[in-house]
Amino acid sequence: MHSLLTDCDWSRDEVKDQRLSLLLKMVKDREIMLIIDETEDAKKGNSTDYVKRQYIGNLGKIGTGIVAVTVYGVVDNMTFPLTFEFYKPQERLKAGEVYQSKPQIAAQMIRELQAKGFKFNLVLADSLYGESGSTFLRVLDELKLEYVVAIRSNHGVWLPQGARIRYNRWRRFERTFANGDSETRYIREIIFGQRRQQRYWQITTDPETLPTHSTWDVMTKVAGIHYKQVGNLYGLRNWVEYGLKQSKNELGWADFRVTDAAQIEKRWEVVGCAFVMVSLHAEVLKSELTDLGGMAQQLFEEKLAEHPWWDEGQGWKNILNNLRLIAQPFLFWNLIKPWLRVFGIPQLELGFDRLRKIMNVFRGRVLVTEDVEEDLFSSA
Repeated sequence: MHSLLTDCDWSRDEVKDQRLSLLLKMVKDREIMLIIDETEDAKKGNSTDYVKRQYIGNLGKIGTGIVAVTVYGVVDNMTFPLTFEFYKPQERLKAGEVYQSKPQIAAQMIRELQAKGFKFNLVLADSLYGESGSTFLRVLDELKLEYVVAIRSNHGVWLPQGARIRYNRWRRFERTFANGDSETRYIREIIFGQRRQQRYWQITTDPETLPTHSTWDVMTKVAGIHYKQVGNLYGLRNWVEYGLKQSKNELGWADFRVTDAAQIEKRWEVVGCAFVMVSLHAEVLKSELTDLGGMAQQLFEEKLAEHPWWDEGQGWKNILNNLRLIAQPFLFWNLIKPWLRVFGIPQLELGFDRLRKIMNVFRGRVLVTEDVEEDLFSSA
């Protein structure tokens, strides 16, 4: 991996364009829910580009590290990374660079994605972006995008003289989670003067005490939105925590040993490609992955499911588990191949070859030859 980042001549932008083109093809005409956030990674010393003392999420406090603004897409509860950019602190800018705030970076990325042909039905973001009206929300308005964003509890709105703030009564609703579980919560609308396109809400688990860690202030601009929708729509933002968690825990987002920004971005792009490879095998994004038809395809899927470690779940980690199983014959073949040069066992080599051919059926858009289809049926 280190050699891939430092020695190999390839363009992060070209790979990113290919990844986005594939995603655009897979989502087809569907609209994507867009989630804006940032991820912070602790890094020691000052040698890494754009490192600075700032809030680092995985530390839960101020520390030395780097920050990337990230944009994720969600389609039918399946997440996939779209794009990311370094946040470059003003004091760490290089010659010729111009400072951009995180909301400015996010707005620019949304423009670029829309220009590539992606369609969005909703944008979700936290209070950093919800409070940046002139640099972020104005761009969403310009692009005619609806949004649900967090705001601070002391958020202010200019009112005409004599206008007042109204707090509507608390209403109970069920917050429904992706796994089907639910939790009772309460919501009220706060109206500054007259109700506008931008509407303001407060959501809590306890309307009497308004506990700090389970009370949220939210601003929406969604045509015809109903109070029952607000909590569940903003709650969907939790998908970014799910997505970033998998990028870090399973794919090693921050596990690099380079200090150059361009090489770090290459690492992140590799992680993004791996993440998308897994996401594309979800039922909601899966296309016709092979040229097997009808009975052969059904048989193939049934045979795969007979593996004792096969996971029938539809989540991202379930799919990752199964892709690792698919890759095992190729990996194990490369481990055992040196020994077959010492102790030649033609039957073992032939067996691995047949198994690898069968596993290759799982790859996207491969041509399946008659001998592979014959292997599928003969192994039944």
